[in-house]
Amino acid sequence: MDTDPVLAEKLAAILPHLNEKQRRLLLAAEARALGHGGVSRVARASGVSRPTIQKALSELQEPVSAGGRIRQAGGGRKKARERDPELLSELEALVDPDSRGDPMSPLRWTCKSTRQLAAALTGRGHPVSHQVVSELLHEAGYSLQANVKTREGTHHLDRDGQFRYLNDQVKDFLAERLPVVSVDTKKKELVGLFKNGGQEWQPVQQPVEVNVHDFPDPQLGKAIPYGIYEVGRNRGWVSVGRDHDTARFAVASLHRWWQVLGSAAYPQAERLLISADAGGSNGYRVRLWKLELQRFANATGLQVTVCHLPPGTSKWNKIEHRLFSHISMNWRGRPLTSHEDLVELIRATTTRAGLQVQAELDLGLYPTQVKVSDAEMATVRITPHTFHGEWNYTIAPDRQH
Repeated sequence: MDTDPVLAEKLAAILPHLNEKQRRLLLAAEARALGHGGVSRVARASGVSRPTIQKALSELQEPVSAGGRIRQAGGGRKKARERDPELLSELEALVDPDSRGDPMSPLRWTCKSTRQLAAALTGRGHPVSHQVVSELLHEAGYSLQANVKTREGTHHLDRDGQFRYLNDQVKDFLAERLPVVSVDTKKKELVGLFKNGGQEWQPVQQPVEVNVHDFPDPQLGKAIPYGIYEVGRNRGWVSVGRDHDTARFAVASLHRWWQVLGSAAYPQAERLLISADAGGSNGYRVRLWKLELQRFANATGLQVTVCHLPPGTSKWNKIEHRLFSHISMNWRGRPLTSHEDLVELIRATTTRAGLQVQAELDLGLYPTQVKVSDAEMATVRITPHTFHGEWNYTIAPDRQH
């Protein structure tokens, strides 16, 4: 029997506007209205199978519900992981070849994008699109993540004990209204038209143009900010050097802070507490650091107590999150075009908690590889503390100087 052209035209106009269940019910209603042979006529006119229309006839007999499924349970295309039960395990093996897959997998040495993973799965006999790979990864608990700096190496057995000892020293000094400072060298910065991390507001499509490559300018070189943060007063001092980060530069910065700020803020002080990292120019093993502190003590008359943070814990130094982090935020997205500009940006750093910072450019020369003889070390009037004397010690001034 030929297709009914009028019925075919009618259904072609209506069916695209209906959902799946509505299309079934309309076809069933048309077939029932046509009577004998109606199922066949509707099937030819619509292109829908006779069994589907016959099932829909029974649906017309069911009570009308306010909601419910449009498609019958189990209907529709099955998900990729249902069609291929091994798909997820194969994907996880590619994402983490060290623990679950082939350690020689070439994807171990590439950026594992969803397109690369999809291509690798297809090559293994599991054809899949990159969109499906993305969905599977999210379902399996994966997400795009950056590296996180948390590993510190082996913890020293007395790490917590040293933190408690340092904290007790700080509380005792502050209770007596004595100066307590946290010191460290900030990351060296390239000076010139170099890209600086972060963003700042600029007119649309008018970014500050900087050099493509980060090769140091031979004339401008680098800036070496050495900071002193006063724990009790929330004040900061930064000496910006141009030569080398040495113990002599570190103590010269400390001396300059005392001349400009410290002596006026603590006119009656006879003792000073310094919290410093275990390494770097102010490390506990650096002989020049202790010799220069002796000279500082002689010049100021201060008894200098030093408590070093345990090895591998520099990120807990107060100066890092009380001073340096705010300086970095203040100059984010802005090239540090000169040492003078860098000093002004440091001076402009403030916080809602009341932080104030002063800075100066240090044009001094600080040669590296300076040897300290045993005779010179013998002049250092150092007294190790009972608890970890290598980390905690006091240097007394020589009153003869």
